[in-house]
Amino acid sequence: MWRAPYRGLSPVHSTITIPGSKSVTNRALILSSLAQSPSILRKPLRSRDTELMAQGLRALGIEIEESIDAKGDEIWKVTPRPLYGPASIDVGNAGTVMRFLPPLAALARGLVHFDGDPRSHERPLGPVIAALEELGVSIDHKNRFALPLTINGSGKLKGGTVEIDASSSSQFVSALLLVGPAMEQGITIRHVGSSLPSQPHIDMTIAMLRQFGAQVDDSRSSEWRVEPGILQGQDLVIEPDLSNAAPFMSIALVCGGSLVIRDWPRKTTQPGDALRDIFTQMGGSVEFTTDGLKISGTGKIHGIDIDLHDVGELTPSIAALAALADSPSSLRGIGHLRLHETDRLAALTKEINGIGGKVSEEESALHFQPSTLHAGIFHTYDDHRLATAGAVIGLRVDGIDVENIETTRKTLPDFPGLWSSTLNG
Repeated sequence: MWRAPYRGLSPVHSTITIPGSKSVTNRALILSSLAQSPSILRKPLRSRDTELMAQGLRALGIEIEESIDAKGDEIWKVTPRPLYGPASIDVGNAGTVMRFLPPLAALARGLVHFDGDPRSHERPLGPVIAALEELGVSIDHKNRFALPLTINGSGKLKGGTVEIDASSSSQFVSALLLVGPAMEQGITIRHVGSSLPSQPHIDMTIAMLRQFGAQVDDSRSSEWRVEPGILQGQDLVIEPDLSNAAPFMSIALVCGGSLVIRDWPRKTTQPGDALRDIFTQMGGSVEFTTDGLKISGTGKIHGIDIDLHDVGELTPSIAALAALADSPSSLRGIGHLRLHETDRLAALTKEINGIGGKVSEEESALHFQPSTLHAGIFHTYDDHRLATAGAVIGLRVDGIDVENIETTRKTLPDFPGLWSSTLNG
């Protein structure tokens, strides 16, 4: 049990560096593995999810060398090699690993077995499995269309056109796009579902494919075409993880004061960039400075009525602020979050109401009424973003104990340490 540091309305003034983006790091690892020459990844995120991705790639034969440069920054050199089995890959509970690696494994020769944490068996994977089978890949999944599963790779993928329903996760589209250049005919993907969450993550995938030299046509709505071709290794710096910045930016709104986040990109495909506008609406002031992105607050938090469909991963931190706001909030378009590390809508409702909140739940929305919160245990359900939401609430509510803070290692190597150093300036 971790006692969340209580700050009240004592202003915080701090400058911090957020570790690299998980989404960018794991996409870069996949593309580097498919390139014809080595890649250098500078300032990659080292977390459970990225370590699982690297371990999975190594199991398939990819070389990943880790070193430190003269500035003290971490460097990963990724050298592509022929992919082969037999291999056994642990996906943990990482969506990018469980969805991005099976298409890559289909390009290997031999058997590749996938398994992970118990929750991974419940998370949706069917559209990726069905698409790979449609492309001729032999997969043993015991007719469950979920983990665990075994791929019998032939060393190549013919490619072609597939239709998938990506309503529950944009990662289904990204998983197939990333290996498109290595398919003999390339790939055309048509999304046939009712909606498509997290469009910015697909935009990120397309931008990174192009960065590595792929030809991508995204001119048609809900359809993407990747031509077969050779990818070139890159030397790239991984952007800071803007979604992981959400709880830290919240500090300025909750406590007052200002926070500067170094290296915030002026232009990015990361969904977390939406925080600049969202937190402004909730009472903050956001500006670019020579040192980075600066967010200032007075300790007064306003409610918000917003559709978070495209940026759902930001919901837990925004929900924490909504629970502390002086007016009602509604967070809409987030039904797909029920299929993440946990059912995030149900979990947020239960935990915030358990400490005195007034949250009502719909199938794809959460509604908040102002309330007086009190001390208590904030359970995380092994979900890193629930843990950071509890930390944000604990800034204003004395006596919040966050259960299993270690789950934050999924995307942040040392959240408690960075949180403490940020609060102490």
